[in-house]
Amino acid sequence: MRSSVWQRLLPFLTLITLFVGLIIATPNFFTPTNLSSVVRQTAVINIMALGMTMVIITGGIDLSVGSILALAGCMGTMAMTSGWPVPAGIAVGVVVGCLAGLLNGALTTRLRINPFIVTLGTLLIIRGMALILTNGMPVQNVPKAFSFLGEGSVLGVPFVLLILLAIALIVHVILEHTKLGRYAFAIGSNPDAAFYAGIPVKFHTTVIYGICGMLTGLAGMIESSRLMTGQPTAGQGYELPAIAAVVIGGGSLRGGEGTVVGTLIGAFIMGLLSNGCDLLGIQPFVQQATIGAVIILAVSVDELRKRKMT
Repeated sequence: MRSSVWQRLLPFLTLITLFVGLIIATPNFFTPTNLSSVVRQTAVINIMALGMTMVIITGGIDLSVGSILALAGCMGTMAMTSGWPVPAGIAVGVVVGCLAGLLNGALTTRLRINPFIVTLGTLLIIRGMALILTNGMPVQNVPKAFSFLGEGSVLGVPFVLLILLAIALIVHVILEHTKLGRYAFAIGSNPDAAFYAGIPVKFHTTVIYGICGMLTGLAGMIESSRLMTGQPTAGQGYELPAIAAVVIGGGSLRGGEGTVVGTLIGAFIMGLLSNGCDLLGIQPFVQQATIGAVIILAVSVDELRKRKMT
């Protein structure tokens, strides 16, 4: 019991320690401008990571989220430049992401192919589709009103933070208070037992991949809003911090474990590390090594805990 409580508290304590340490280390950290910048920069990864949390809980993984982000962003902005209203363009990006996620889920469950291999393949396919649709060029001349999605504020609060909190609440409710959430944990803990218990494993797994894709599509529209372009090369490498946020937050790559709060904390830990390194003038190469070390440490702690339990 104590080890379980300690594991849940560790990411939170790490975030608090990092936050206080950066306040002491640099006076430029604890300012409204910088904190708002951290929120906006980490919102995209946070939203992607919430969808990834659901996938990892089922024992799966999605390496294609960076490519889905790019394709959704490009198609959504292309719809706007064709005369569609901003809300309709955003909806296009979300639907594109959802369809890509459903494709990943269907290939994984119907063909019984390892999700690592499936999403590695769709990573390349979807990225290629984004490049083909745009001829490798960014989609420009999007409506100015579109910038509010990624850069706007409501009563001084970044709009993306409100979106993130709303999505976090929805995902939490799904995981903790719905049949889909209970089935997700059951599938991740033991898919064979879930199947023999009468759970439609293939259907619910596909739905969860669809939700992950949908949230990634929204993240793609937020990214495009911040850049005010649809970039076919956007999101390269984003799958790694999205997965890392889940793991640092206490999720298990073996499935059956993961929380919304833990994922948010994991994403903000990486966001603060990156922001703090920038403010302290630390080279980007050191930042990458530091985040990599944090990921290995988080997985090691999880493995040691499980060995003690067995």
